[in-house]
Amino acid sequence: MDWLIVAVVIIAAYAALAYYIKSRHLWEKNITFYGPIMAIRTDRVGFFDWFARYPRFFRFYGTMGAVMVIVVSVIMTAMLFLSLQVTVTQQPEPTAANELRNVLAIPGVNEFIPLTLAVLLGLILTMVVHEFGHAILCRVEGIRVRTMGILMPVIPIGAFVEPDEEDQEKTKGLPKIRMFGAGITNNIVLGVACFVVLIALLGLAVPLATPLINGVYVDSPAYAAGVPANSVIKEVNGISVSSRDEVAAILDASKPGDTATLVVDHNGVPGTYSFTLAAWPADVSNKTSGFMGVSYYDASRIKEIFNTLMSPIGFLVLLAIPIWVILDPSQYGAFLILMNDTASSVMWNVPFPYFWLVIQILFWCGWWNLVVGTFNALPLVPLDGGYIMKEGIDRILDKKGLIRYSGYVVAGVSYVMLVVILAIFLLPKFFHM
Repeated sequence: MDWLIVAVVIIAAYAALAYYIKSRHLWEKNITFYGPIMAIRTDRVGFFDWFARYPRFFRFYGTMGAVMVIVVSVIMTAMLFLSLQVTVTQQPEPTAANELRNVLAIPGVNEFIPLTLAVLLGLILTMVVHEFGHAILCRVEGIRVRTMGILMPVIPIGAFVEPDEEDQEKTKGLPKIRMFGAGITNNIVLGVACFVVLIALLGLAVPLATPLINGVYVDSPAYAAGVPANSVIKEVNGISVSSRDEVAAILDASKPGDTATLVVDHNGVPGTYSFTLAAWPADVSNKTSGFMGVSYYDASRIKEIFNTLMSPIGFLVLLAIPIWVILDPSQYGAFLILMNDTASSVMWNVPFPYFWLVIQILFWCGWWNLVVGTFNALPLVPLDGGYIMKEGIDRILDKKGLIRYSGYVVAGVSYVMLVVILAIFLLPKFFHM
């Protein structure tokens, strides 16, 4: 399928629908346009009042969340300054991560984030739980919620809750900080929960010994014959095989110069390939049997890696997977099965149908929530962390009679953070122009 054509059709359909709605002045109470972005809102937000019945619990949750957000903000800020120091001192070569398209976390545009059902579900759930966190704490703290909705330039890119501005302005100190931090808290809690469930489910997947060709060595006999990677070997010299050991047993009886014939299944399409076996490279093995030049997907080794993910370091690995898989597929390509459909799913005995789809939804839900939550914690207006910083500075300076300087301090910190973020992405390009 040509996804470019599909994308053009979807964009054209969205543009036609948006033009029709705007030109006909349809549903003006519920639909507003900001340039090409359609904002769909509703004032049916009374269900948030239910949460105000349990103020003690939600205030405790919000206070613990606010503490967590402040800790995450400090850690993220320190990591950014450390990254800037490394960038300036080591002057690394620019990578795909420094490209403008990859700075924007837009599925299908950012090459690290595919446009799939799992990605979109994870993104939508991330936006919803974030904004619901703000709305719930608004009601708990006595701030009225006017409307809520989503922003759609073709696909949903954001959600929003509109609190009553007068109520929000009257709220000060910890209640306001709890309200601003609730979205981040929800994201981090849900993100961690998704990763915990994902890792637990991965423990139920049993590796198989299916002879799936993971890669073909350049200039090897199999390479010259055109044997495709990500194909399953079904027969060797007319003998049916179902494991790597069975393939090896047949080839171990061969010698260089013998002819081998493989029947493989690639994306459901069978193919037959014949080639002359070569001698094993001296730096690879001292075997005297014939060498065809393929590597296999080793599910048992991948299973061992999956078993190490339940740790803080493992969570950091999961967060880095989308970038690592693209930048170094030879080393990290095995993790692709967590992100998207791959041929390697045949290497696993799984406990229920659509197991890998569930894994991918959990992965992207966890990834989006943790990325959005931690990024939003940065002390940079208009991020939530920036507004928490502003409220803290307002209260400190107000006690000292210096509230008039608060705006300058907040703006200064925000500009410094923005410069640091831009420098991390742009300096590698500048150093190697």
